[in-house]
Amino acid sequence: MSDGKYITREAAWELLRKHNKDPFHLQHALTVEGVMKWFAKDQGFPAEEEYWGIVGLLHDIDFEEYPNEHCIKAPELLRAGGAGEDIIHGVCSHGFELTVDVKPEHQMEKVLYAADELTGLIWAAAIIRPSKSTQDLEIKSVKKKYKVPNFAAGCSRPVIEKGVVLLGWELDALIEKTILAMRSCEDSVNKAMESIK
Repeated sequence: MSDGKYITREAAWELLRKHNKDPFHLQHALTVEGVMKWFAKDQGFPAEEEYWGIVGLLHDIDFEEYPNEHCIKAPELLRAGGAGEDIIHGVCSHGFELTVDVKPEHQMEKVLYAADELTGLIWAAAIIRPSKSTQDLEIKSVKKKYKVPNFAAGCSRPVIEKGVVLLGWELDALIEKTILAMRSCEDSVNKAMESIK
């Protein structure tokens, strides 16, 4: 999958921090990184776990500075930071038919497209619980919130549903897997965020 110009995780984190200061954006990036690493193993790509994670970490690199050019400015920022074209394609593909014409092709890109928005909705459902955690969050709770249009309104249901079609999955399967993926990285994300504050 790599085109030979591989950026390390450490370099990817430095690059993200250069362009992102908002704790909310950093937490989302770390969450999507962890989710993508879980999915790499789940989908039969364990050797690509780090690579899937780096694409997840960098997927919103341009959003904070250039919200109106999301996925359009990303290639420039990523190339300047030493990322290869495979990472650039992966990052840009999650803006497919929203801001760019880069179609998700690899399984990693389809997962990112489908799960990115969903992680936001799941996190919104988790933090209103007494535990403020995904560890005891159930699918039925997420599905109930999913059906309420003004709950986590910024998390696009049409994008999630298009992602489900791209993957050839049922929505329930995507929700269940994404909850499990978020549980797997919740503690490490919380620890990382404590060191930032």
